[in-house]
Amino acid sequence: MLLYHAGKLRANFAFDDLNAVLTTSALAAAAGPHRDEPVVLALRSFAAFGSRVLTAEHARELLDRAWTAPHRSRHVVDVCLNGLAFSVPFDGQGDLLRRLAQEAVDSHPDDHMFRFRLATAHHLCADHDEALAHVDAALAMLARQGTFSRELLLEQYLVKRDAIQEARLRAAREAEHEARWRRQDAANADLEQAMHRSSVRAVELVAVFTSAIAFAVGSLQITLSGTLKLRERLWLLTALGAGLAVFALLIIGGTWLITRRRSRR
Repeated sequence: MLLYHAGKLRANFAFDDLNAVLTTSALAAAAGPHRDEPVVLALRSFAAFGSRVLTAEHARELLDRAWTAPHRSRHVVDVCLNGLAFSVPFDGQGDLLRRLAQEAVDSHPDDHMFRFRLATAHHLCADHDEALAHVDAALAMLARQGTFSRELLLEQYLVKRDAIQEARLRAAREAEHEARWRRQDAANADLEQAMHRSSVRAVELVAVFTSAIAFAVGSLQITLSGTLKLRERLWLLTALGAGLAVFALLIIGGTWLITRRRSRR
């Protein structure tokens, strides 16, 4: 009787009501030690995973007890995977479902439901190609077996396949956009560096031309005016040229040092 009522509540995804029936109801009390049976533990884990009140840690503890039971049945495996698939999202949900569903598929390779749960797990892990392959395998198995609820399951599997396809296309578009943004960022960085180098070269050229003009003007004043001797004028021209050259080198060196520090940052 306990399992009958629990089955109806599970089918309606009434998680909190299911947990109450399995833990605090008169039917649960009448079940006595049978409440530790793997199927009851699996149903309790199903209720805990879907509940907004119970924690994921509590649900996982119940799942572990049901999953590792020595006389675990196929029905227990199905309930455990079902609870994980419809769980309130928690960290590691996809990885846990993928691991357990893979164990179920290895044990029951012709079971389309377990193959479908594995597809759901890969979908949660954003492994879209694997998810698509497994849901297609589940559809093929379902077509060969022809169960009494075939139409309902077929609709469920096809809805999941459409969701996987949509997620796969969305991921491809996002990857393309991300690659485009990376290329644009790289092009912007190259352009910024080119403009930065151009501005540095412009400062250096201005310093050189300024020094050259100053030297030309100063040399004309020295050569065209005054009563200095030729040797004295040559010394003055040499000193003027050397000073202007040092000035230009200081400008160029300072510019290089400033831009080098900025480039490192």
